[in-house]
Amino acid sequence: MQTRQIDLATFGPEHLGAAIDLSRQAGWPHRSEDWQMALALSEGVVAVEAGRVVGTVLMTPYKTECATINMVIVDETMRGRGLGRRLMDAAFQMAADRPLRLVATAEGLPLYKKLGFCEIGTVLQHQGVVGEIAAPTQTEDATVGDLHALTELDRVAFGADREGLMAYLAKVGEFAVTRRDGRISGFAALRSFGRGDVIGPVVAADLTDAKALVRHFIAKRPSRFLRIDTTDDSNLSPWLAEQGLAHVGGGIAMAKPQIHRAADRVAATFALANQALG
Repeated sequence: MQTRQIDLATFGPEHLGAAIDLSRQAGWPHRSEDWQMALALSEGVVAVEAGRVVGTVLMTPYKTECATINMVIVDETMRGRGLGRRLMDAAFQMAADRPLRLVATAEGLPLYKKLGFCEIGTVLQHQGVVGEIAAPTQTEDATVGDLHALTELDRVAFGADREGLMAYLAKVGEFAVTRRDGRISGFAALRSFGRGDVIGPVVAADLTDAKALVRHFIAKRPSRFLRIDTTDDSNLSPWLAEQGLAHVGGGIAMAKPQIHRAADRVAATFALANQALG
């Protein structure tokens, strides 16, 4: 049987429909708006065979400080032909010399290890519908003037400047904050995503504040489908399950090279923007 040539092309808006089809094939909940957000913040390529998109990859740069590789999908009929490796090589070229992060599925883990990525933790996906709960007293809605402070706090917690992501979240979603001594000490974002809403990132000084920030948005969204992607070392997962947000899966957080975080940070990340964006 003759094998057709597979070409790589720059990922543009004209490929979004095919990308949505691929993500649905993979069982992912991404809507058109979710793909549009990812593409707006990223560079990417698609794999094309005979005019049909059979693979995708995005590289989301955070200034020159690091990048995430995400939305790596290969059509199920095209697997075993080295296409995943070609897509990753293209992502490496786009990322240049930036340190890299990604969240691996079980299927992708062997390839990423071969490519030099190290495991740095486990991402835990929680989701569900929660009824009415009392709003916390120590949180409040953020104001437009808070965005600069939120971006700086996110930079400290994440380890890179994500100004573009934070501005996009402010445009399509909303923020809640905690304040100490008149200064912002933590924040959470909420936006529409997939089957409902996603809460994240959540950045806080401690677990108590992180729970309050999540509760802020749960209280504002009774009976709404919510998703939160947290990490095993945040210790947020058991509490999320108690609130009715079941642990339904996740992935392996990986980095290239290994990440060494400062132990004296004033804030830490308790939930991701999502698995693609970190």
